[in-house]
Amino acid sequence: MATRQGLFPCRQPEMRAQHRISGTARIMAASQRRRQRNWKQHEDRIMKLLYSNTSPYSRKVRMVIHEKGLQQVITSVACNPFEEVPDLEAANPLGKVPTLILDDGASLYDSPVICAYLDALTPGRLIPESGRERWDILRWEALCDGMLDATYNIVMEQRRDAQEQSADWIGQWKSQVGRSLDHIESSIDMLPNQVTLAQLALGAALGYLDFRLPDLDWRSRCPALAAWDGEFSARDAMQNTRPEHVHWAQPTGESTDA
Repeated sequence: MATRQGLFPCRQPEMRAQHRISGTARIMAASQRRRQRNWKQHEDRIMKLLYSNTSPYSRKVRMVIHEKGLQQVITSVACNPFEEVPDLEAANPLGKVPTLILDDGASLYDSPVICAYLDALTPGRLIPESGRERWDILRWEALCDGMLDATYNIVMEQRRDAQEQSADWIGQWKSQVGRSLDHIESSIDMLPNQVTLAQLALGAALGYLDFRLPDLDWRSRCPALAAWDGEFSARDAMQNTRPEHVHWAQPTGESTDA
């Protein structure tokens, strides 16, 4: 007598495969529902971001807010870093931007910490949760932030009286920027196709170079990077966070968080 397997010799493996696919789909759907429930818990929370319009570190955080769709739960408050800002000083003893004040009054700083926190609030991670990919993205962020630090130092040093400026320090910082640009130029194709924190950090760094050191002409030095920037700069997150020249009472225009 023919067995069931004999009657349908090819269907059992197919059915098992379909069962595995169906089970995986159910697990993924359940995980998505859990993430959505977790996000619902944040919908009625209003956080406050204290930022400077010209700070590239603030811009990186603001781009994360745009990419993650968190505008409705975060009130952004621009600060003049050369005036007393009680909320800023109370939330961050360093008095630096960006600083994020949570709905329970706790505060987070500096920009890498804020970005990681915001990224964890909703699905669609800008920082992979685990594996080598996570550390690659964080390394990119560290490189771009380090290039920002050197750029910021150049800007601040060049605003001093000419006789007080250190040519040695400026030369060292320019070398750091140049080496960083060369490294990024040679590895720009290694960025993932999907947008991550790496691209946002890089966009903020290049935007700051254009904003404060336009004579550097990094595009001639880095044509592949220039092509990438030309495309990435069209994103809404980049367009909606472009810095503007702000004339504070003091000669310096932004505060760094690194």
